[in-house]
Amino acid sequence: MAISEYPSKLSLPQSNPGVVTVLDYLIIKFPYVDAQIWRQRMAAGKVHWHDGTLIHAHTPFETQQRVYYYREVDNEPQIPFQDTIVFQDEHLLVAYKPHFLAVTPGGQFVNECLQTRLRRRTGLDSLQALHRLDRVTAGLVIFSINPNTRHPYHELFKTRQVHKTYQAIANVSNSDNLVGQEWEVKNRIVPSEPRFRMQVVEGNANSLSVIRCVQQSPQQALFELTPVTGRTHQLRLHMQTLGWPILHDKYYPVLEPLSADNYAAPLQLLAKEIQFIDPITQQARHFLCQDQLAL
Repeated sequence: MAISEYPSKLSLPQSNPGVVTVLDYLIIKFPYVDAQIWRQRMAAGKVHWHDGTLIHAHTPFETQQRVYYYREVDNEPQIPFQDTIVFQDEHLLVAYKPHFLAVTPGGQFVNECLQTRLRRRTGLDSLQALHRLDRVTAGLVIFSINPNTRHPYHELFKTRQVHKTYQAIANVSNSDNLVGQEWEVKNRIVPSEPRFRMQVVEGNANSLSVIRCVQQSPQQALFELTPVTGRTHQLRLHMQTLGWPILHDKYYPVLEPLSADNYAAPLQLLAKEIQFIDPITQQARHFLCQDQLAL
């Protein structure tokens, strides 16, 4: 049994959805977690309020309060790839995340994630990711170190003031001459079924990416991708929209059956570059991943 070293945080909604206790809400919120597991966690002191007061099975529901709990999994996989710290100062830490490593705890991963690895290595328990990458995507992730300066950095991402560049490889026809061409992909992305998978539908666009081909071989091409918006799986769907789904994508265009990670065939998507004006120092920040996708 693997138990998270750090608590997960959940904010209760502004209005009561018709429950009596916190336990009732957790059962509704997490339908795939058995009610008895929540009762066991509460009995063991693994669910509490923000001030540390324990939450029990009969603790009344309170709107807009934060609940902390410790996630558990029976068998947590170990990811055999190393992360690296690219940059660190008093406010920020920038790290390279390898393929298959989650940024934060989720699913079958509680301790084997980038945030927990970095907290262990640096001793910075306040370290918190400012944005996300899919577990199967590699590349740069920025963390906040100082809680007192965290909000301005969150606002940068929220207001789209962070310029990100990705690389991707896709199979292409050898009859296409794509190098130097550029596409602006704009469409509407909404959850599909199952809900972890997204889809493009008719309606007002809520996603925008600029995609350019920078290199080509007879069977494949290397693309540079600039997301203007940040919808879930946006770049993966936009490459599919152009007719070139990213190599080794197990979700798009067809959802493959659930299977173990194939470490020899990672998704060919890399968060290569991040640029922004630092809201604290007003200096231009530019971080570049040394890894490179290659045809």
